[in-house]
Amino acid sequence: MEIFLKTVSALNDETRVLLLRFLDEYGECCVCDLQDSLDMIQSRLSRHLKILKEAGFLRVERKGTWAYYAIRSPLDRFRTEALEEIRHLDIQLPPIKKSSQNGECKI
Repeated sequence: MEIFLKTVSALNDETRVLLLRFLDEYGECCVCDLQDSLDMIQSRLSRHLKILKEAGFLRVERKGTWAYYAIRSPLDRFRTEALEEIRHLDIQLPPIKKSSQNGECKI
């Protein structure tokens, strides 16, 4: 029950829904790319990413000192259906701004 409640709670925030939609659209992103693209400060962004990861939506891969986030695969039915619903929301996604090159962040 605890993971179910974490999942539902994670979806109860506009920023986290935007993050899920952004990662679903653009695929794996470095934190620096997310920061630049979504115009968020790193501490706020990291908090939201942590919540989504703990709710079972995201995977994180460390490359050196940088963290790369992506939608976890496979997702269970509940998370898959939640992500499908998010795809149908009218969300204006900003274009991706790549700060990283060849797997390394420039920031």
